[in-house]
Amino acid sequence: MVNSRSRQTNSAMRAQLIEAGIELLETDGPESLQARRVAAAAGASTMAVYTHFGGMTELLGAIVAEAFARFGAALSAVAPSADPVADFFVMGYAYRRYALDNPQRYRLMFGLATPSEPPATTHDFTAAPVTDAIGAETFEQLVTVVDRMIAAERIRADPIRDVAARLWSLIHGIVLLDLSGSFGAEDRAITQILIPATVDILVGMGADRTHIESSLTRAAETIFGRAD
Repeated sequence: MVNSRSRQTNSAMRAQLIEAGIELLETDGPESLQARRVAAAAGASTMAVYTHFGGMTELLGAIVAEAFARFGAALSAVAPSADPVADFFVMGYAYRRYALDNPQRYRLMFGLATPSEPPATTHDFTAAPVTDAIGAETFEQLVTVVDRMIAAERIRADPIRDVAARLWSLIHGIVLLDLSGSFGAEDRAITQILIPATVDILVGMGADRTHIESSLTRAAETIFGRAD
């Protein structure tokens, strides 16, 4: 009973430190991710970081892992429909929305923020399914929807993981430029850049433009509750 209570207490403190780190990151930027500041925000002593994580490197890794878990939940919030291309567009919308709502978190997730001891991981997601890398499950979600698009003969049957990587690279690059303000305001990034570029790459992979437009309409109905 004592051990069980102790484990629950440890788990609760770990969760508090991770949450405090995420909140500090968003409000004060990556430079705020210091043991003293994170512990204080969690209502604990600095020693708690070392007791529960071993140090800031491990805590940073846990913050990134939690950020990716929430990212994955955002991408999978809508159940798959009969139209895999529409589902892909819904996922793309959720991807951009998560990044815009959590810009510092998004940058840290992809190694673009610079805390004092950033966690480093390198994996080739295109070679085979990766299960031991932070964020791998989010790439696998994209692989799944690409697999469905190919199985439905909506796009050319190139290697699935390569196609997923191409689409990820396109979306990620545009989102980063969007975060920097490169495309102005009023959602120009999505209406004038991201959607047209995505349609073009899918058409280049054999999709019928008219069918893609229909899928876009269905995606808008899912996202906004109406055709947009």
